[in-house]
This record gives sequence, structure tokens and C-alpha cells, in this order.
Amino acid sequence: MVASLAGLLAFGWPLFLHTDQVGESAIGHTTDAPWLFVLLLPLLVAVVLAELSESGIDAKVISLLGMLAAVGAALRALGPGTAGLEPGFFLLVLAGRAFGAGFGFVLGAVSLLGGALISGGVGPWMPFQMFACAWVGCLAGLLPRAGGRLELLLLAAYSLVSGVLYGVVMNLWFWPYATFGSDFSFIPGDALGGNLHRYFLFVVATSLGWDIPRGILSAVLVLLVGRPVLKAFRRTARKAAFDVPVVFDSGRADG
Repeated sequence: MVASLAGLLAFGWPLFLHTDQVGESAIGHTTDAPWLFVLLLPLLVAVVLAELSESGIDAKVISLLGMLAAVGAALRALGPGTAGLEPGFFLLVLAGRAFGAGFGFVLGAVSLLGGALISGGVGPWMPFQMFACAWVGCLAGLLPRAGGRLELLLLAAYSLVSGVLYGVVMNLWFWPYATFGSDFSFIPGDALGGNLHRYFLFVVATSLGWDIPRGILSAVLVLLVGRPVLKAFRRTARKAAFDVPVVFDSGRADG
């Protein structure tokens, strides 16, 4: 919750507070983006430690987190947002569902960071992308319980919605500072409702053409491979349970 609150403040504060950042300096987030990245890393460590202390994850799941982060980074490098087609999103949804919200949060942020380093997509947008991907994995772990085909349909629907909302949220990292004309631009000091209306028009006119394909691809991949991947994840979580208590037999054999 603390990490997500920091992310919400990072995305939303320009809508409420006046900033002296203007032009390229503002769009580049030269003041806040480096500090946001520095803040995010210890928050991720804190989430992992909290999950360990709460027995939400254990040592073997931590090792799986590293492996899945590498897979997610490779998937992002294969499709780094071209036409909105990002195959790594379905992995965040399935892993978050199988291992829980904390695991999904950390996996989303770390896999995005790894993919950015591999593909050269490092910039002021990166910490914002890390938060947005973290929310995708986290919310998948908070979905209501379901089983069988119903669970698969639920995850596919969530993948579609989250794929679209990811783009909607990510536009906020630059929209308050850019100029797109009076009908689409942020107006400092105007009512929040008016600015949100212009933001909605901006999203419809620009990014939905990328966001909808992202959501559709994620939903299709969940429907195609979701069941075996979920079974594999859950079987991995059950095997080699290190936290099972050992009970010694106190009886002594005769002879």
C-alpha cells in the first residue's frame, strides 16, 4: 500500500499542484524522475521482506521471481510496445494470480526494469512504467476467487482491461506538461473535471490505438496458454515446501 501510494502521488501530483518545471525539462522529469526511481527500489525490497515475514512467499518462490523477471524482460525486449503489442503482460497476470499480489507487484516492476535495460528503453518514463506494470501484477493477485473455465475467463477479461488501463495511466507521466491544443491539453488552475475531460479526449484520440491491441493480445495469450501455465506455477509453489514442519518418531525399535 505504501509503494502504491508513492506511485499514485508520482502520477497525480501535477494535476493538483503547480510546478515550475516547463518545456523539455518538465517532460523529461529532470527533477522528480531520478528521485522516484531511487525511492522505488527500496520499496520493492520492503515488499519482498514483508511477503517473507508474512509467509506469503519463501526462498523457492524468490528464486522463481528472478527467473520470471528474466523471462518477462526477454518478452518485453521481443515486443517493446510496437503497435501496443507487448506479450509480457499475460505473464504478469498469471504470476500475480498464482503467487499473490506482493509477488505480482515486484515481478511487474523488476521485469519492466530488466526489459528496459535490455532494449535500451531507459528514460524518465521508466519508473512510471515500473509502477504501472507493478499494479498490473498486483491487482491480478487481488481478483476474486474462481476456478476452472470461469477463472480463465476472469483473467482474460482482466488482461484486456488492464492492458488498456496501463496505457491510460502511463499517459499521465507527460500529459500535464505537453501542449496538444486547447481541446486536449492540461490547463493549470482549471477545475479537475475539465482537465480530466480533456485527458479523456486526448486518450481516445491518441493512445487507444496502442492500448486496445495490448489488451487483446494479453487476453488471447491468457486464453491460449493460461491453464497450463497456471498449473505449472501452482505445482511449483507446492513442491519442495520448505516450511513443512519435521516430526521425529519418539518410539524406539526393538532388538
